[in-house]
Amino acid sequence: MKSGRNRAARGARRISLTAAQRLDPIEADRLLWGRESDPLGRRGFLRRSGLLALGAALGSAIPHARFLPAGLMPAAFAADNALSEIPGKEGLIILNDRPWNAETPAHLLDDSVTPNRHMFVRNNGLAPENIDPDAWRLEVAGESCLRPASFRIAELRERFETVSLQLQLECGGNGRGEFVPAASGNQWTIGAIGCPEFTGVRLRDVLNYCGIGADAVYVGYFGADTHLSGDPDLDPISRGVPIAKALERESLIAWRMNGEDLPLQNGFPLRLVCGGWPGSVSGKWLRRLVVRNQVHDGEKMAPPSYTVPRLPVAPGSRVPDAEMRIIESMPVKSLITFPRSGISIRQGERLDVRGHAWAGDDLVSSVFLSIDFGATWLPAAVQSPANRLAWQDWSSWVQFAEPGYYEIWARAMDSAGRSQPMVVPGWNPRGYLNNACHRIAVQVT
Repeated sequence: MKSGRNRAARGARRISLTAAQRLDPIEADRLLWGRESDPLGRRGFLRRSGLLALGAALGSAIPHARFLPAGLMPAAFAADNALSEIPGKEGLIILNDRPWNAETPAHLLDDSVTPNRHMFVRNNGLAPENIDPDAWRLEVAGESCLRPASFRIAELRERFETVSLQLQLECGGNGRGEFVPAASGNQWTIGAIGCPEFTGVRLRDVLNYCGIGADAVYVGYFGADTHLSGDPDLDPISRGVPIAKALERESLIAWRMNGEDLPLQNGFPLRLVCGGWPGSVSGKWLRRLVVRNQVHDGEKMAPPSYTVPRLPVAPGSRVPDAEMRIIESMPVKSLITFPRSGISIRQGERLDVRGHAWAGDDLVSSVFLSIDFGATWLPAAVQSPANRLAWQDWSSWVQFAEPGYYEIWARAMDSAGRSQPMVVPGWNPRGYLNNACHRIAVQVT
């Protein structure tokens, strides 16, 4: 029995959380730990042999094992990908280097304002080279633009009010790596999110200066990034937002991030920032804005890009384009940034826990923590945002009554009463909008 448990432990350590979930998680659970239905029909029941094997792999007993959902691999098995360096960035996990796509480990997002070096990178094309910010021009045109114009960055500064706002940006595919069956694209876990302070001018001020036609429906953008094919006639991405979102006070044309020039991989020298919606609407290396009399039809506006089914679908389904809708406001979500997953503490010791929560266009009303796999929840203290569309800091503390392996789970609720699901929400073809509870592993000695 002992040698069998050791083999199971070694096997479990070789399986990352993402890799296990890319298989059938229920089947992987059964093969690894022998989970099965008990005589009462409870799916995922851990028999003593499986419980011992799982405990051996984790290095300790699991006091609340009876509440561990079937198919949910312990957070302790989550494995970091190899780190690599992007100029100006530190500690990011590289998912792709052509184009650059990199996420930030949760513990590096502990600051209330995300530092430039820790802001995630999500690119669709190749960043422009040999940029001269003094010569950079932004054109504003389109069929619903009454007075097309062109501006240098210096002219934007001189002509319009400069504002600074903390704005949360999250990739629509953040959490994609947890969907089963797997969705194509970068397998983000939890780190494609950040909330820096952006400085620039309000998009609405520029649009009002240029004149908005009565038939205006959408504002689209075009950037200076290069398509991966090298074809200058192809756009890597050209998305946008409805006119109402463009006219919000928080929608910016920004040239600074945290008081410094935008990092190159985050859009230097000029970008659009529309917080609370998928990051893909906040165009980087901004060259042109178009005021449209229809929904913008640029690259990656059509399904399946940045769209989800209008109604729930079975995992693995093929969904007709007509049954997809464009993603707008992002769902409620939270992140544990302290302590780092895998920490060890003594039994009875108080452990401070903190993080951030956000809810797209809405406010977060509450955050709850669980240390028994979601069986019970305790409220955390939630702060107000620095401004609308900034994330909200939260904090609390926990204690553990007996030694063993635990997980701390965080669950946020928004002002409309919508709550994070405990596990991965409804499947969709591109793996968007995973707002399942974030969880970290704790060993209590």
